[in-house]
Amino acid sequence: MNEKYSALRSNVSMLGHLLGNTIKDAHGEPLLDKVEAIRKLSKSARAGNQDDREKLIDELQNLPDDELLPVARAFSQFLNLTNIAEQYHTVSRHCEEHICSPDSIDTLFGKLSNSDISQFDSIQAVRDLNIELVLTAHPTEIARRTMIHKLVQINKCLSKLELSELSPSERQRVEQRLEQLIAQAWHSDVIRQQRPTPLDEAKWGFAVVENSLWQAVPEFLRQFDEKLTTHLGEGLPIDASPVKFSSWMGGDRDGNPFVTSSVTREVMLLSRWKAADLYLSDIQELVSELSMVKCNDQVRELAGDEHEPYRAILKDLRAKLTNTRDVLDAQIKGLSVPNFGIIDHVDQLWDPLYACYQSLHECGMGIIADGLLLDVLRRIKSFGVHLVRLDIRQESTRHSDVISELTRHLGLGDYDQWSEQDKVAFLVRELASKRPLLPRDWQPSPDVQEVIETCKAIAEQPREALGAYVISMARTASDVLAVHLLLKEAGCPFRMDVCPLFETLEDLNNAESVIKQLLSIDWYRGFIQNFQMVMIGYSDSAKDAGVMAAGWAQYRAMEALVDVCEEAGVELTLFHGRGGSIGRGGAPAHAALLSQPPRSLKGGLRVTEQGEMIRFKLGLPEVAVNSLSLYTSAILEANLLPPPAPKQDWRELMDVLSEVSCEAYRNVVRGNEEFVPYFRAATPELELGKLPLGSRPAKRNPKGGVESLRAIPWIFAWSQNRLLLPAWLGAGEAIQFSIDKGHAQQLEDMCREWPFFSTRLGMLEMVFTKTNIGIAEYYDQRLTDKSLWPMGQKLRDQLQEDIKAVLNVENSAHLMEQDPWGAEAIRLRNIYVEPLNMLQAELLYRTRQQDEPSPMLEEALMVTIAGIATGMRNTG
Repeated sequence: MNEKYSALRSNVSMLGHLLGNTIKDAHGEPLLDKVEAIRKLSKSARAGNQDDREKLIDELQNLPDDELLPVARAFSQFLNLTNIAEQYHTVSRHCEEHICSPDSIDTLFGKLSNSDISQFDSIQAVRDLNIELVLTAHPTEIARRTMIHKLVQINKCLSKLELSELSPSERQRVEQRLEQLIAQAWHSDVIRQQRPTPLDEAKWGFAVVENSLWQAVPEFLRQFDEKLTTHLGEGLPIDASPVKFSSWMGGDRDGNPFVTSSVTREVMLLSRWKAADLYLSDIQELVSELSMVKCNDQVRELAGDEHEPYRAILKDLRAKLTNTRDVLDAQIKGLSVPNFGIIDHVDQLWDPLYACYQSLHECGMGIIADGLLLDVLRRIKSFGVHLVRLDIRQESTRHSDVISELTRHLGLGDYDQWSEQDKVAFLVRELASKRPLLPRDWQPSPDVQEVIETCKAIAEQPREALGAYVISMARTASDVLAVHLLLKEAGCPFRMDVCPLFETLEDLNNAESVIKQLLSIDWYRGFIQNFQMVMIGYSDSAKDAGVMAAGWAQYRAMEALVDVCEEAGVELTLFHGRGGSIGRGGAPAHAALLSQPPRSLKGGLRVTEQGEMIRFKLGLPEVAVNSLSLYTSAILEANLLPPPAPKQDWRELMDVLSEVSCEAYRNVVRGNEEFVPYFRAATPELELGKLPLGSRPAKRNPKGGVESLRAIPWIFAWSQNRLLLPAWLGAGEAIQFSIDKGHAQQLEDMCREWPFFSTRLGMLEMVFTKTNIGIAEYYDQRLTDKSLWPMGQKLRDQLQEDIKAVLNVENSAHLMEQDPWGAEAIRLRNIYVEPLNMLQAELLYRTRQQDEPSPMLEEALMVTIAGIATGMRNTG
């Protein structure tokens, strides 16, 4: 056993033992023996024992129907517990140096001290810090809210067990609590019975804020402040808010018919209610803490003659927050609303508390002020009175449909048939006009009415409640202007950031000309007040062209947009639509940010945190503090010590790699008529649609082929059968093509000197480590028609060739040499993922033989899907 990982392994082993006790209590010794036998066979098969592999397959193919579900649940639950142990290990006191790298912010200041960056520039970069994490409810988050709460509790128990001074009876009590939690999880539904509503998704997001971020943000800012004081001699200003949060949950209507204007309104009320509720708990605690009597004149004025002035101010706030919660509660439930004075602006919270803070400092009680009161002030700056700001996202054609229906009604012709030039001229004229465009007697169709109602819902809100209006599948300047016009017609009293999302390869390549055109319009330049946000789509571009071509198109689009906006004197914020998986732009955050073009983070960072990655990166307070530190250090480093711009010959070679990889990818995905039937048979793609994960349908068009699939189920399906095709197809082929053309040395130079390229290869290595050729072949043999076997064999052969090509460029003997902890984490889970894979193939085989599969078989299949997703970690 590798001693490096002993603390982690002992936790995994203890949790596994406690799970075994639960299984034995629930299903008896024979089932536990069977699970244990399968685990041992899997371990032996992983080590290369072919006989045990055959025995494992035989054991799983002969499981009686009534044992399929408990066996699937056993392995799925074990993976959940392994993930918890691993996540906990990265923040535990036993975390060895090779895993817990030195603090990222301290490391950055070490680099800065050896550079010629002045202290002034460093302080300015800190002041300019602007990190906005956008929580999105993509349908990859398997864990239900009740489960997430149990995971947090298990984490607390692991933390207690680390304390060496525990008495035997204390240790026994903690282990007993752990076993209770594991039993609770075992006897609860792992899978939701119904698809969540957008409201459920929003509540899940609020739970992440309440259980983790509410603690993590002030703790992170406290640590960051101490480091800044140490390294720069100057801490964070008290009103600094380098980190903010937005959400798509309840605002993202792209292809989701269940997100309506009334849902959006309700989610915004719930968000405010949750904020008031959380502040109320904080204020209640401060009431009991701040019983001091000495104060300055300002606090005396606010408190009147009260003997305990701070308490008087806090009790007044407590009453207002209670009223706020009651009023919002009545609005949410549609009851008559009490006529109370409520808190609806951030200053109503900030001003009295900041006055208390200053007074305590002035009266020699700074140590008290810098405790909970400072944390609450920092929460107010990060979360405001709305908790999270809501983004609105809608597909571009939904806006042009509104204007088309309107122009036809007004007898102006069909807007959709006009040239882009005519559309822009019409939109600019109407935007500059003082008269309303929407006629009073107009009865639009339901779809059009819904878009107008959404714009009205935006207009009713204060600006600080909202993030950006994101236009998916944006292609032209008129797509952006159309949204501005609809918001104007809805009576929106403020300037909303309307953010085009460029998603396909072609749209990324055209992004520069679209923004250039917009910035050349006088009305537009005046209106945006020199601030432009643009969203870069990672998932759809990769689905369209493969990861290598998409990655280069994203890089070039960002470079071009930075140049265009700098030239025009416009501040640009790039919004990154990254998913968790590599096929959707996912990568370790630090590496991904440092591999972006120089100057692309000057306007701050706005990035989506999606699905289950929210839980892995932000779900526990300690882990969230680490994640926020990583983001902060990466942005400061990117802005103060930017990566080199690529040399001209690197660019030329990237153009070739992009072209060759795109062609190779599309030849398979679009050009081979056997591909779609193979995809449907060899993966659980069709069955995924039944899994009640997210609130939105799996397809934009239920009758279409691969192109109509959403990027998430496309990636998700391939991660289940362990081929992970979208995350590598085309990339290795392009690299091998360039080696054959004599560019090996150049590729090695790029790998060594250019973060963009080395990060690509690192991402490919991680993907290759997670693939499993034997499992993918087993799915083919069990599930696909023999006529499709050559197709699968060809793809697996290609995968092996691609692995060799990448290792060749990196001069590595085996995958993930530079990341032994990552490789160990994958290896640790594989023993439990592989039986689930084989069990899933068996369940797919059995359910596809039956017209009406039994609910138990279907549930067992869903559990394997969830379990493999947990084991693979970044599913979508």
